[in-house]
Amino acid sequence: MSKRLYGLRGASGAENTREAIQKGVTDMCRTLFADNALSPEDIVSIHFTLTKDLTALNPAFALRHGDVGLDVSGVALFASQEVDIDASPTGMIRVLVHAYLEEGSSPKHAYVNGAEKLRPDFVRK
Repeated sequence: MSKRLYGLRGASGAENTREAIQKGVTDMCRTLFADNALSPEDIVSIHFTLTKDLTALNPAFALRHGDVGLDVSGVALFASQEVDIDASPTGMIRVLVHAYLEEGSSPKHAYVNGAEKLRPDFVRK
């Protein structure tokens, strides 16, 4: 079977502490990687965004130093500040993982730690 490139999305809520951001990134990425049965070779790049109130830790650093079940040392990582929109929730880390999955797969997205409110349609019961 052939593979194609997919975009896997996720988000996690966090407080502005190193520990909370580390936990949010680890929980979110571990879920995304496991639910989509990813291997390091499948992942092309990972882009994080954070709301402007989260300044205690870079999520790329958190991923490289967290236990997410995969060695991501060779994966291109990038982080940027989320667009600041009136009435948007604070304390959010978002991720977009570009990865190869079997063609016809149904990507599984991961919204955890209070981020479920962003995309209730992606939350598994």
